[in-house]
Amino acid sequence: MPLSLVRLALATLLLTIAQGCSRPPVVLPNDAYIWQRQWTPALVAAVQSNSDIISHWRVLAAQADANGQWQTTAPDWAALKASGKPIIAVIRIDGQLAKFDEKVLLQQVEGTLQTWRASGVPLAGIEIDHDCATARLPAYAHWLASLRATLHGNEHLSITALPTWLNSNALDAVLAQVDEAVLQVHAVQNPRVGLFDPQAARTWLDTFAAHMHKPWRVALPAYGSRVAWDRDGRVISIESERAMLVTGMESHELMADPQNLQDFTRQLAADPPQGLAGIVWFRLPTEQDARAWSPATWRAVLTHTPIDPVISAQLRSTDDPQLFDLVLANTGVGDGTPPATIKVSGRCPAADAINGYFMERNADGLVFQAREPGLLRPGRQRPIGWLRCEQGKESLHVES
Repeated sequence: MPLSLVRLALATLLLTIAQGCSRPPVVLPNDAYIWQRQWTPALVAAVQSNSDIISHWRVLAAQADANGQWQTTAPDWAALKASGKPIIAVIRIDGQLAKFDEKVLLQQVEGTLQTWRASGVPLAGIEIDHDCATARLPAYAHWLASLRATLHGNEHLSITALPTWLNSNALDAVLAQVDEAVLQVHAVQNPRVGLFDPQAARTWLDTFAAHMHKPWRVALPAYGSRVAWDRDGRVISIESERAMLVTGMESHELMADPQNLQDFTRQLAADPPQGLAGIVWFRLPTEQDARAWSPATWRAVLTHTPIDPVISAQLRSTDDPQLFDLVLANTGVGDGTPPATIKVSGRCPAADAINGYFMERNADGLVFQAREPGLLRPGRQRPIGWLRCEQGKESLHVES
């Protein structure tokens, strides 16, 4: 055989082997937390319009606060039934609970589950969300074993897990008591870093995979928080769902970036950690949820549809010929981060910034800089300042 044909045959063989060794992306099902305590028409609409891309709804059922007060929710049973999806009832137990009374908590959980079983929704199991300190993990494992014994045969037991638990020798004992775990990789470790760090998250996932020998999932953020911390850098409040009265020396609005999370989920599908069975999104967004992605952007992330926001700064005239509004507009597809800096050149003796921006003057004119811009939804506008200028709009120049 001629040498050229030998080389061609060898190249073909190597290419075939390489193609055979490459793994196609896996399909990671999406679950979503329904964490809202009020079942508004907007929430019901979100459940109805997103059931086609969701595997399970994980619904907040009850919560024990730090003082041990037990509060239950009142879901829209009809909406959950109509979705046709299995339901996981989530019990939130505050990690700062002063007294972890095992007997009382078991009774409270059992009472809540009886209500959910009688509701007629397709109850697939229960999830315990208890962000306790690592020192309490042995006691937590003991309680989970007691809880597991009370469940019906078709009900699975799930828990949320924290990255801080990865350094505890008691983690394996906790995981041995459950059918599934959801590793939470969204948190404010450092307010200046944000809600989600892809590199840290991947490290945590790989480490967790070595401990969890049953199916497990990862919880990813689709929301924002207002975080306040003191002058020593300690977080003193995190406001994600309800307004809080606590204020700090410094606070910022943090928002998970949709493109960042979409890229991360693609990487997970291409190279999943051992045992990863899916993704759980916190939380299901609605049209009225100001601290979450827009519903359209959320669907785009989950369905891997391109996100292409187009955000521009525009000067809008008012009834006063010398007074102008500086407005951001998103004419693209998907939520986007507004520009960090906007420059306006022209003779404007009076001006000010609002809605997450501050203003400075320099030799060239005015500079509007983002302090906490958040995300701007498609089709939305946001005023970020006003200007009183000596001449008409034609004499002004906006650069972003």
